[in-house]
Amino acid sequence: MKKKIYIAGCGGMLGEAFYTQFKEDYIIKCTDKDVNEDWLSFLDFRDFEAYKKDVKEFSPDYLFHLGAYTNLEFCEENADDTYNTNTLAVENAVYLANSLNIPLLYISTAGIFDGKQELYDDWDMPNPLGVYARSKYMGERFVAENANRFLVCRAGWMMGAGPKKDKKFIQKLMKQLKEGNKELFIVDDKDGTPTYTHDFAKNVKLLIEKEFWGLYNLVCGGQTSRLEVAQEMLELLDKSDEIKLTPVNSDHFKDVYFAQRPANERLINRKLNIRELNIMSDWKDALRIYLDKYYKGYLD
Repeated sequence: MKKKIYIAGCGGMLGEAFYTQFKEDYIIKCTDKDVNEDWLSFLDFRDFEAYKKDVKEFSPDYLFHLGAYTNLEFCEENADDTYNTNTLAVENAVYLANSLNIPLLYISTAGIFDGKQELYDDWDMPNPLGVYARSKYMGERFVAENANRFLVCRAGWMMGAGPKKDKKFIQKLMKQLKEGNKELFIVDDKDGTPTYTHDFAKNVKLLIEKEFWGLYNLVCGGQTSRLEVAQEMLELLDKSDEIKLTPVNSDHFKDVYFAQRPANERLINRKLNIRELNIMSDWKDALRIYLDKYYKGYLD
């Protein structure tokens, strides 16, 4: 008998990976306020009564709460809306999971740290810098302090789902290339750890199956920087010779990206490593797989 998973906020890049990785082995219901796939149905999880009704009718064995505002500038300018979406809705998800006595999955972020350390493991103390980071960290804390059984999984620099849904670094660079740009300006003062959505979903699946509840860093292997990711991407696309990479510091983009970001978001999957449950790829392998799977012919 297949177990059932209700996935809320499943319309984005991470949702696409969760749908793909879980649909064969589980009965899943995927919802979002943006119904952009035929496997999605409408639900705005900020409407607690609607959320409660929909989840209870489906009667799942697990509740996955994926959705959040992730645009840092939007979050800074819309703080109350951000806390409502990223924090209060998560509190509602905790009440819901507890009332059904089922485990809850919550997605957190490397962005909750202040960037002053070289590496952050699962037990390092977060110190969020802006509204987005604070809203996510408060969600993480509420889950950890109040959910009966939970997984909190922290992602790094996310990549996944291709041109249609990837709103992050890789797609921003690919879009510039598609538009014919011959020079890319890349910040050289931001370090972190890429996270491929499909690797992330597979590793969550492993934790669910092993029933190792708790809080985990869940990023790809290898520490890197924005500049190195861009260099590797051009190498994989065979465009290193024709595209110029110009390193700049973050001030170069301060008009567009004015929200404060940690200089360093490098995570290490320490708990996964100790438990021998780390199946995340090295970030370079993940980037190659991602470009092959989602960007074939994109620049032609």
